[in-house]
Amino acid sequence: MLIQTPRQEGENVLTPEALDLHLQAALTASKVQVSLYGKSWDLNKICYKSGVPLIENGMIERMIEKLFPCVILTPLDCFWEGAKLQGGSAYLPGRPDIQWTNLDPEQLLAELGPFASLEGFRELLDKAQVGQAYVGRPCLHPDDLHCPPSAPNHHSRQAPNVAQELSGGCHGFSHKFMHWQEELLLGGMARDPQGQLLRAEALQSTFLLMSPRQLYEHFRGDYQTHDIGWSEEQAGTVLQAWQRRFVQLAQEALPENASQQIHAFSSTTLDDILHAFSEVSAARVVGGYLLMLAYACVTMLRWDCAQSQGAVGLAGVLLVALAVASGLGLCALLGIAFNAATTQVLPFLALGIGVDDIFLLAHAFTEAPPGSPLQERTGECLRRTGTSVTLTSINNMVAFFMAALVPIPALRAFSLQAAIVVGCNFAAVMLVFPAVLSLDLRRRHCRRLDVLCCFSSPCSARVIQILPQELGNGTVPVGVAHLTATVQAFAHCEASSQHVVTILPPQAQLVPPPSDPLGSELFSPGGSTRDLLGQEEGTGQKAACKSLPCARWNLAHFARSQFAPLLLQSHTKLSRLSPQAVVLVLFGALLGLSLYGATLVQDGLALTDVVPRGTKEHAFLSAQLRYFSLYEVALVTQGGFDYAHSQRALFDLHQRFSSLKAVLPPPATQAPRTWLHYYRSWLQGIQAAFDQDWASGRITRHSYRNGSEDGALAYKLLVQTGDAQEPLDFSQLTTKKLVDKEGLIPPELFYMGLTVWVSSDPLGLAASQANFYPPPPEWLHDKYDTTGENLRIPAAQPLEFAQFPFLLRGLQKTADFVEAIEGARAACAEASQAGVHAYPSGSPFLFWEQYLGLRRCFLLAVCILLLCTFLVCALLLLNPWTAALIVLVLAMMTVELFGIMGFLGIKLSAIPVVILVASIGIGVEFTVHVALGFLTAQGSRNLRAARALERTFAPVTDGAISTLLGLLMLAGSNFDFIVRYFFVVLTILTLLGLLHGLVLLPVLLSILGPPPEVVQMYKESAEVLSPPAPQGGGLRWGVPSTLPQSFARVTTSMTVALHPPPLPGAYIHPASEEPTWSPAATPAANGPSNLGPRGLCPATG
Repeated sequence: MLIQTPRQEGENVLTPEALDLHLQAALTASKVQVSLYGKSWDLNKICYKSGVPLIENGMIERMIEKLFPCVILTPLDCFWEGAKLQGGSAYLPGRPDIQWTNLDPEQLLAELGPFASLEGFRELLDKAQVGQAYVGRPCLHPDDLHCPPSAPNHHSRQAPNVAQELSGGCHGFSHKFMHWQEELLLGGMARDPQGQLLRAEALQSTFLLMSPRQLYEHFRGDYQTHDIGWSEEQAGTVLQAWQRRFVQLAQEALPENASQQIHAFSSTTLDDILHAFSEVSAARVVGGYLLMLAYACVTMLRWDCAQSQGAVGLAGVLLVALAVASGLGLCALLGIAFNAATTQVLPFLALGIGVDDIFLLAHAFTEAPPGSPLQERTGECLRRTGTSVTLTSINNMVAFFMAALVPIPALRAFSLQAAIVVGCNFAAVMLVFPAVLSLDLRRRHCRRLDVLCCFSSPCSARVIQILPQELGNGTVPVGVAHLTATVQAFAHCEASSQHVVTILPPQAQLVPPPSDPLGSELFSPGGSTRDLLGQEEGTGQKAACKSLPCARWNLAHFARSQFAPLLLQSHTKLSRLSPQAVVLVLFGALLGLSLYGATLVQDGLALTDVVPRGTKEHAFLSAQLRYFSLYEVALVTQGGFDYAHSQRALFDLHQRFSSLKAVLPPPATQAPRTWLHYYRSWLQGIQAAFDQDWASGRITRHSYRNGSEDGALAYKLLVQTGDAQEPLDFSQLTTKKLVDKEGLIPPELFYMGLTVWVSSDPLGLAASQANFYPPPPEWLHDKYDTTGENLRIPAAQPLEFAQFPFLLRGLQKTADFVEAIEGARAACAEASQAGVHAYPSGSPFLFWEQYLGLRRCFLLAVCILLLCTFLVCALLLLNPWTAALIVLVLAMMTVELFGIMGFLGIKLSAIPVVILVASIGIGVEFTVHVALGFLTAQGSRNLRAARALERTFAPVTDGAISTLLGLLMLAGSNFDFIVRYFFVVLTILTLLGLLHGLVLLPVLLSILGPPPEVVQMYKESAEVLSPPAPQGGGLRWGVPSTLPQSFARVTTSMTVALHPPPLPGAYIHPASEEPTWSPAATPAANGPSNLGPRGLCPATG
């Protein structure tokens, strides 16, 4: 296709100069030749030719085959210059080469008449109204030496009125069957009050080519292809190569300083765009995965080699990458088609989701209770986090399976692939990654370097004993090998975890506790040996391997000491409103704004949204959408009913469809362009010829040889009875008509007449685009047959497929498409009540029909998914209360994402719908972990919310950052569509999930949260008063005069070290500047406990 527009917007293109430039570009493109398989291929070999007739004379048939014109819809066909685009030529002795620029069919037939019988061919040309073809049309430049003398303006030498000539459209070489309407040729038209065409802003030419199948069939068995193993695949390659060259030369045909610009496009161009759009970018995939690897390694590295987990991060990302690859491979084995969403988005999205679980397990592994046996660490980790990982994975799979309910093939394929990949991720994380953690546990137990595990750690801890007399002045001996101090401590046995917690007295504090904005209930007891050691590190001499203060900072420390107190405190100094109220107000405002933004979301997705901006392809599509919003569609009739007895219903169906607002009506002087109208018109024509021959006596009851070709055809049809026993009845010649008074074809003649029409009127059949199936049999009319066999006409088989072509116009917005589709569906529904089975077909119905029920399917999928999420969470958490809060947050996320799409101008189509539906499953990653941490914590709601944040803030944040890093590579795509519809939307989704999971949900839990799911094994004592601040900053060591009754006095020997070698896998709090002792949270056992071997506490009566 070629579209010509002026460089200066609004300029008129209906001038001879503008058409000259159009001719220059079209002529350059039509002369394209490509060499493939040792052959040269030009337009005349591969173009579509409408209804080439079969002629008995072999010489004439070959000449006609070479001369028969290609179907080119161009405004140049209104002028003689349109013949220059036809490349066929033929040779006759004594004449110059015959081309369409000098061919007068009427004159040629007159010259050949004495040498060949061409009566049938002459009648065919007369019916098609070929006339003088191109030589009878005006010349754009009558001064051209080749302008034929038969041109209307040849003698006057006056340039034609271009607007007047183009008014009403143009014709190909056949005036009857090849009429190109104005809307196909001109864009941006303006008319005077009387409706006369004045100006236009765009010209369009369309070159029709054969399909690969048609090209293969055309040259199959031909001498030109017998030596190359001709196949349909080779035919497709030829067409693609020619189209690429066509577009390239057409775009280069006009100089850059020309007043007009040419936009060229082809079906191969579109295929190339979609292929590039769907092609996997290895650089982006590798870059995204390398970013993930780097972040996972860096975020899990520690200065203390025994606590570092960089290798675990690397192994986890690689494991998830392998799981994604295996999931995609499984999808290929299952036959699920890959598309652009699969190749451009799924590798990054699936990796981000999988790495979330990796971070959660790794963080939970470091927080295993100290003192638990090595062989039980992995089980303890899975016990603490397995529920979260299982719940999020199941919800993600359910989310994508629910998205597959939307009846859009590409969306369904992406959703199924995503669900399968998430399942593979889940299996890898739960079955393989725990083994990786166990191996890393063994490495840390052997005190080997992280990543480089073959080398021992240089930071092996040196055990330094603290002498009792040295504790008084706060000094720590250096170089002492083993000194044992006997101190008094309090031991509390937790029966649930079967280990002992040793707590030093409050007087062991080094500094007074600061004021606690949360009432000293957000922190666990601070009088443990670990806290004493951390404080001693701050006052005594530093060990050789002590880390820098900045290295001791991490996300868990930030959540515990800054984020949770700020978010959950009851009031602030700057405002009377509590932070919880501020959060609720802000999120409420965001929700209200998003509800307004949701009203701005429009349906639709045009090719201009997919093609990269600034390219020549985008310029063509923009011009086509602006000036030529025409779409060729077909009304397909199926089998299951009798066409012969349903003619009236077929005519009514065509009439209803033609009356639709979007259907382009044919000119008033032209019959409807359908096979049934052409078929009936042809029968009426041969009936009129028969009536004339019968009246003149050229045709009698016993002979038709003296009649015309059409009269003889009518004779043969009129004597048909349709009865196999008595097939002929000559009495019907005067009593029967081929078309009755109501305009219907007699049913007994319908299929026999169809055979004759298809064989005798190839131009009418081609123009009708009937595409019959099964195709009627070939039958050759022989007027001079004397055997009578030619009277036996084989009937065509009952039709199972036929179509009526239509043109839809004025389709600019999605609402226009939806209106046209609904009208077409309604017309088909009415026809079905009359017994006619039909449906509309074409690109509008293929690409835009999704919008008829897209929002309904979207809402249905979201509702089903929210219900499934509620049921899954309620069953696995055994807490409907929490499940309801989770579903509330997820629903808010979906509404807010939808509203933000409206503000960003992102239209609703299959791609945003799958992201919106998947947002619920992805949002579970940000909410379930926090909710589960809240349920398994003890204390007040504020305390439990803070502990849940402390436990999940780091892995959730790490998972979000890893997802964003994976999505970051999408920002570098050449397609704006991928950047806007994938990168932007998924980035907003991740940020919304982070805010809702770590800000809104903890606030809701602190206000409306359910009671804990664990039993509190101790009770808080209100009798313990805050310890006095130590005087002079010295270290005070002693036993309080009074002890809580819930503690037992135990004398034990303790070995104290500045940097004790941690138990492998144990979570070691870094030294902090603030004290963490909180007397209000002092744990108290219900009674004295006895210590058993290894700190176990056996049950006593």
